[in-house]
Amino acid sequence: MFTTKPTLIYVCLSAFFLEGCGSLTHSEFEAPQVSIPNSWQQQKVDTSTNIDPWWKKFGDAQLDSLIQTVLEQNSDMALATLTLQKARLQAGLSATDRYPDISSSTSGSKSKDLKNGDTSKSYSTSLSISYELDLWGRVSSEIDANKWAAIASEEDREATAQSLVSTTASLYWQIGYLKDRISLSTKSIDYAKQTLSLTENQYRSGAVTQLNVLEAKRSLAGQESTHSELLQQLHEAENSIATLVNQPLDNNVVAINSLPDRQIPAIKAGVPSDILVRRPDVKSALYSIKKALATKDATFAAYLPTVTLTGDLGSSSSQLSNLLNNPIATLGAGLVLPFLEWNQMKINDKIADIDYQSAVVTYRQTLYQAYEDVDNALSAKEQYDYQATKLKEQYDAAAAAEKIYASQYRYGAVSIQDWLDAQETLRESEESLLENRYNRYNIQATVYQALGGSDIAPVMN
Repeated sequence: MFTTKPTLIYVCLSAFFLEGCGSLTHSEFEAPQVSIPNSWQQQKVDTSTNIDPWWKKFGDAQLDSLIQTVLEQNSDMALATLTLQKARLQAGLSATDRYPDISSSTSGSKSKDLKNGDTSKSYSTSLSISYELDLWGRVSSEIDANKWAAIASEEDREATAQSLVSTTASLYWQIGYLKDRISLSTKSIDYAKQTLSLTENQYRSGAVTQLNVLEAKRSLAGQESTHSELLQQLHEAENSIATLVNQPLDNNVVAINSLPDRQIPAIKAGVPSDILVRRPDVKSALYSIKKALATKDATFAAYLPTVTLTGDLGSSSSQLSNLLNNPIATLGAGLVLPFLEWNQMKINDKIADIDYQSAVVTYRQTLYQAYEDVDNALSAKEQYDYQATKLKEQYDAAAAAEKIYASQYRYGAVSIQDWLDAQETLRESEESLLENRYNRYNIQATVYQALGGSDIAPVMN
């Protein structure tokens, strides 16, 4: 019987001391330089601004609960989690290449002497070792590539989570907005029916012509048609919510009855541009560059000479003692010269370089898109805030005008078409005011998402 532990340690240490050429093929990473337009650099955010988790700033417990449910049960989130788990396993699998491949076998036999009847037993144990010296850093580069791929996958999962949060909030508010629109439409239809009834009475008394009645009917029919469209939009929005949470509609996933009318949270002026590096898509693109760089190094190193130590160690031989004295000579060094495949090496190296350059371009494109997203969102927020004031003024004027037209029509001072037009103007003004509030909620969420933030994806077990 023998102990293999000291032997293995000695073999491994000897192999590691032989390495050291890997630095020759290791490329140092340098972050790509990106020129930012001056107009974007002017959009700044206070470093003290805390936007995590941003949706809780709206003070809506039901929205908070819905988002938590989506993050825990959504199918896209589950797929992103599985992708990350696979990437981590692949990274762990590549890391095993750092260590020797070891296998062992044990055999035994029993024999009996035919002359004297004595029985003898014999046992043998063998240990096989195979280890590739990472002379040029190929193994370490492959490990790095898989590591960065796993980290990039983690950011992709985070991007999925942040996108789901924004989508969930938007759908939640859309349902409230549509229910408010339906409520307005119901009231407007009731008013149109009253108008039609009044006109029919006037027609029977000879005060107006049949044309007035037809105009009133046309207005009512148009509003009822629009009402039907709103009901369909609400049905589709509720189905979308059900899909997000992987639950059937009859579970009453969301029960918002109206678009919230509370104060929309403000964002402090002066957000630093470097806050965008918190965005998961930007971080993922950066990690993809590091992965491509490591893959490029591994591709080149694969065409350099490799040395593999292999051997069989038996417990009944003198190899064990020889191994301790001269491990490389005992195991045997196999030298492979793949650099003879020169043309293939050059092609594969160029392909790897193109992949790296593509990753750099993607990173710049992603960063530019991040700046564009923030700039557009902040600009839209400013415009929606301005429009809110003007739309309120428009609604107040339309409401006052409709009352005057209603009074004048009853006294025959204006035509029914004038009154119907005033009703339509008032209805559109009220709908525009409601839509503006919905847009201001949405754009606030868009600003938060564009700025990025701390990780919100559920912690993996």
